Amino acid sequence: MPFQTLGDFARHLESLGELHRVKTEVDPELEITEIAVRALLEKRPALLFENVKGAKFPLAINLLASEKRIELALGKHPDQLGEELIHFVEAAMPPKPRLIVDHWPMVKRFLAARPKRGSNALSQQVVAEPQLSHLPIQKCWPEDGGRFITLGQVFTYDPRDGKRNVGMYRMQIYDERTTGMHWQIQKGGGFHYYQAQKLNREFEIAVALGTDPALLLATIAALPEGIDEVMFAGFLRSAAVPMTRGKSVAIAVPAHAEFILEGAVPLNETRLEGPFGDHFGHYSHAADFPVFHIKKITHRREAIYPCTVVGKPPMEDKFIGDATQQILGPLARLIHKEIKSVWAYYEAVTKCIVLVSDHVNVRDWKSVLREIKMNFDPHYDFVMIPKVPLDTLDFTSFKMNLGSKMILDATVKPGRGEGERGGAGEREKRENVLARLLREYPMMREACIHDETLMLVKVAGEGRKIVESLVKIPELSGLKIIAAVSEDVDLHSQESYIWGVFTRFDAERDVIFSEQSLIGISPVYRGVMGIDATWKPGYPGPLVMPEEIREKVDKRWEEYWR
Repeated sequence: MPFQTLGDFARHLESLGELHRVKTEVDPELEITEIAVRALLEKRPALLFENVKGAKFPLAINLLASEKRIELALGKHPDQLGEELIHFVEAAMPPKPRLIVDHWPMVKRFLAARPKRGSNALSQQVVAEPQLSHLPIQKCWPEDGGRFITLGQVFTYDPRDGKRNVGMYRMQIYDERTTGMHWQIQKGGGFHYYQAQKLNREFEIAVALGTDPALLLATIAALPEGIDEVMFAGFLRSAAVPMTRGKSVAIAVPAHAEFILEGAVPLNETRLEGPFGDHFGHYSHAADFPVFHIKKITHRREAIYPCTVVGKPPMEDKFIGDATQQILGPLARLIHKEIKSVWAYYEAVTKCIVLVSDHVNVRDWKSVLREIKMNFDPHYDFVMIPKVPLDTLDFTSFKMNLGSKMILDATVKPGRGEGERGGAGEREKRENVLARLLREYPMMREACIHDETLMLVKVAGEGRKIVESLVKIPELSGLKIIAAVSEDVDLHSQESYIWGVFTRFDAERDVIFSEQSLIGISPVYRGVMGIDATWKPGYPGPLVMPEEIREKVDKRWEEYWR
């Protein structure tokens, strides 16, 4: 059975030992973040803080911060759901007489997907004037611009045709009834806002805080434009999502949410929003964004405020992001028949694509490195794509929303021989070279080689000159990539070094090769690829919790778990 409310899901988790109630008072400014991050790293249960300083409601966090909790939320593993979905869609093209009989469970999911009007609007049991200070809204990181709502599900409707979009955008608190609205490029809510501006039409919206987990996952999923997230949630939960009309806005809102913030976004008002400790593990810069004015707040009588923390991996968004791509990733096969599977390493963001042959497990990073070793020749297989739209949160190009991307083709090519793997003698020679380099370059703090393919160098300061030198050393010519990273990166942790490399370089500016030349206007690359992925002046700082907060949590740690 689907969960009707977030509270139902929380109680189910508690019954299985997957949620722990914290009864002692905690501070929503930084302390909760430090507790939640440690709990995730130690694989502890989700947390329900019952006594949050200055607030009138409890706070839930890490509700989806494990594969098990994701599976409990969906009723089955997201991989299984994704394969069932693609098999059904493939069977339906073209439709066959036995489709309904052979795939009845999936047909039933689709039939149940259409939203229904809720007869009992739990989210409207209490209707109140806006007082955001009553909610346990966090300040997550020390240099954040203030407190932020981090799990707000924003309901917008296209003013032209009424089509709905549900998106998740951070919301900075300005006062009791006003927040920011962080609509980035290519976001559905931002598209609707743009249309309202063109038509000069009032733009009413609603923000749900705390829906059932299926609607939460649907909100985050990267659905094609025009696909209704509420219907997709109905598909995920095999039951319609109940909706009701807002109390102060003329739009539909979830009937079983914990809280609903109703209001409007003025067409020509912006305000400085940020900084904010973001998914990249750094602060995103402050910038002007639209403003949300709240008219009413409605909520359940015993409402729970939901939140999440993002930052240096791993965080809860890893499990949420993996679940959505496990469900939707197989659908790429419908658009491109040649694609067998696709996987986004959440630590690596979105600026590099590696292509491998269909026998490779794309979720296994070591297998991907092996294919780069055997099949990648930059002369033929490297593509640079400069000056293209970039994730708003990506700071590496120093220009918001604009940067560069790259493609590495590591597929097997007929007629081309594979690269050779070095023997024990070759590896020993490289180890000797590394030892020598560490003596010759005082800026190099540590170095290691992964799978005879990727050399990582930990550098104090900027790494450009070191990378330029290393890619030309003959004893390292058998490698494919040499990357310089900063001192906060663990060279022996896959999660850490993928994050440390791929979040800190601009492909156009920071990637070099042993040999670079032009034939006419066409660039030609040969040899070893070098990446300067060190922290550079102008980059926002990485997220670090103050020592006094860490000491406070150290001291109180056992108290939280009584």
